[in-house]
Amino acid sequence: MRDLAAIAGIGQTAFSKSLGLSETEVACRAVQAALADAGLRTADVDGLSIYDIESVGVPETVALMGFEHLRFFATHSHGGGSYCAVVQSAAAAVVAGHADTVVCFRARNRGRQSSFGGGTNEGGRPWEKIAPRVTGMYQYQVPLGIAAPAHEMALIARRHMLDYGTTDDHLGEVACAIRSHAVRNPNAIMRTPMTLADHHASRFIAEPLRLLDCCIETDGGTAIVVTSAARARDLRQRPVYVMASVQCVSTAHHHPAEWFALDRRRWITAAASDLWARAGVTAADVDALMVYDHFTPMVLIALEDWGFCGLGESGPFVAGGRLRGPDGALPVNTHGGQLSEAFIHGFNNWNEAVRQLRGTSTCQVPDAEIVMVAAASSDPYGAVLLRR
Repeated sequence: MRDLAAIAGIGQTAFSKSLGLSETEVACRAVQAALADAGLRTADVDGLSIYDIESVGVPETVALMGFEHLRFFATHSHGGGSYCAVVQSAAAAVVAGHADTVVCFRARNRGRQSSFGGGTNEGGRPWEKIAPRVTGMYQYQVPLGIAAPAHEMALIARRHMLDYGTTDDHLGEVACAIRSHAVRNPNAIMRTPMTLADHHASRFIAEPLRLLDCCIETDGGTAIVVTSAARARDLRQRPVYVMASVQCVSTAHHHPAEWFALDRRRWITAAASDLWARAGVTAADVDALMVYDHFTPMVLIALEDWGFCGLGESGPFVAGGRLRGPDGALPVNTHGGQLSEAFIHGFNNWNEAVRQLRGTSTCQVPDAEIVMVAAASSDPYGAVLLRR
């Protein structure tokens, strides 16, 4: 499937902590912007690939956007673990001939006051909508205080510290690097420069995670348009080609007991090997990395998972500003990511990956040719390699 599909358009709404729009309207605006960027009309769309946790589903999107000839649709579970799978499915559908033009999007209202209903998928903070009685895996952790993602991530981060000597400075290096990119980005919400001292002074949310180790909670949406490489070359923007992609299912972060009991490295090592083999490149060839950064330790784990450094070596790897763009050894999330631009379940990483390869980023890596997009290392996950 290498180089047979391409991203032809990107779009987004404004990002805000209280946008004042429903998730449905956010989704439609992002999709309209992506189609306009590609120079396409709604009549050109015949495929849709989205999350199954969107508050607006396939039928609603078709009706609201006026997609009259949908030939392909797919929905995907999980949040940050699925944003690569959403695009992989779109590219596979195009290559297989199931669709010519596939729209992918994520709309998320995560601000405290941004709920448009009582359901967990209707905006706001899902863990604030937990029922008085819980079932399934959650009954074994919520009553013990593991109710929100920060609690789950704190367990994983502490174990990494104990096993490999990861420090507060290493977590801070990730936060400061990504914030330095957001400072350049007029669309980012968090644009105040951050130092290691600022990071260390921020309050604990769930030790060892501080406030500045956690992603921001925002409203907004982003969308992309996937089509064939041949067609993309005739459209408005420079095509960004899909080199290779993989998916991988391990244990999820919200099952902490399973996370530590199972050897997740079996899955990720195989997936990483497949990705590099399919693309015919190595981690050393990647010019910029767009990785799911809902918490700083997950960036460290992703660097190890995908082979940018050895197991347990990510702390020293990030020291000294190596993740800072545009001239660092491996610029990461050059738009500000989920930590500082906006929390769109990672989908805003797609837009920045495309901007880097078009040469239009606000933190442009010189002569960027290959960009990797990686989903959450704490969920069923995956990655995609893009090239210009």
